[in-house]
Amino acid sequence: MEFSWPIAITVFLLGTAVGSFLNVLVYRMLRNEDWIRGRSYCETCHKQISWYENIPILSYLWLKGRCSRCQTLINPIHPTLELLTGALFLWWYVEGWQVFMAKAWLLPILQPLFWLVIGLVSITIIIADFREMIIPRCSVSLLIILTLLYRLVLILTGEMQAVDLWWSLLWSLILVLVFFFLWWVTKGKSFGFGDVQLALPLGLLLGSWQRIVIGIWLAFLIGAVVGLSLVFSKKKGFRQSIPFGPFLILGTALSLRWGWQLWEAYLKLIGS
Repeated sequence: MEFSWPIAITVFLLGTAVGSFLNVLVYRMLRNEDWIRGRSYCETCHKQISWYENIPILSYLWLKGRCSRCQTLINPIHPTLELLTGALFLWWYVEGWQVFMAKAWLLPILQPLFWLVIGLVSITIIIADFREMIIPRCSVSLLIILTLLYRLVLILTGEMQAVDLWWSLLWSLILVLVFFFLWWVTKGKSFGFGDVQLALPLGLLLGSWQRIVIGIWLAFLIGAVVGLSLVFSKKKGFRQSIPFGPFLILGTALSLRWGWQLWEAYLKLIGS
């Protein structure tokens, strides 16, 4: 696929619009509200948001991050996740087609779509965990189903051996047990049960134990850096919890892209 700036910009803008929709979808579903009908509204004063105040990213900048009526600060998670979803779409257009490409006839179409959907479901988990400290079970279940179906397609097309799926299931279950132990030891105060459930699909996505180790290490490392930054900036207390699901997803994404390179670099480091 040849790169085109007009297409890249269009794909990015489409992604930000999808991110805006996902924000509304998660917010209303967590509150059992109708997410199909009804205009968007301010979460504080419940004023209906005009169409020109609902343009992804641009409206937030134009309104200087405040509601036009009550002047309450708009949750910065809105533009952040719009930007994140736009970046996901842009990555999918620029690089995703090449990174996960296979030779079987069905996979050149299926693989890019699979990773795009996985990215969108992961973003819904990030939104829910940041906003409500909840990891929706439906999103976790969807990740598990999609990943297992995808792995089965890889086996049927000869891109993957059946034994590899069994090994990835084993490593994923071990990861779940480790997370369950952490949840049990901390009594759910610093490690949620949603993180335990999320470990299964993330382990299946990573597949090998090396990638799983790298992904979890990155998640804890980034989570620790962000947590300490929040404590030192006095935005969080030392004993206050922060959502860990987003860091698990970020660590998984980084390990999917650079996991083997980081593992090889680690082996060279301990071997020198």
